[in-house]
Amino acid sequence: MTHATQHPHVVVHPPALDGSRRVTEGDATLGVATHIDDVAEILRLADLYVTDVAESDFIEWQGGGPDDWPGLSEHHEAPEDVHKAT
Repeated sequence: MTHATQHPHVVVHPPALDGSRRVTEGDATLGVATHIDDVAEILRLADLYVTDVAESDFIEWQGGGPDDWPGLSEHHEAPEDVHKAT
């Protein structure tokens, strides 16, 4: 006999053309993430607290893992020369 899981099944879908990734629980779309930190915040806002988003057994990463955000890395990393005086 199998027991139904009490834990949510969250899916982080493959990257869209812009690199963003849809986050769902079952049939419900929880949000769209552009970084792993967004996934944690989306889950927090849905009252689904996960301490380690990258390693959680409750999150299924499709089309790449928690470090795969193609085309979006430049939005989360400041250019090196931004803080240099000109």
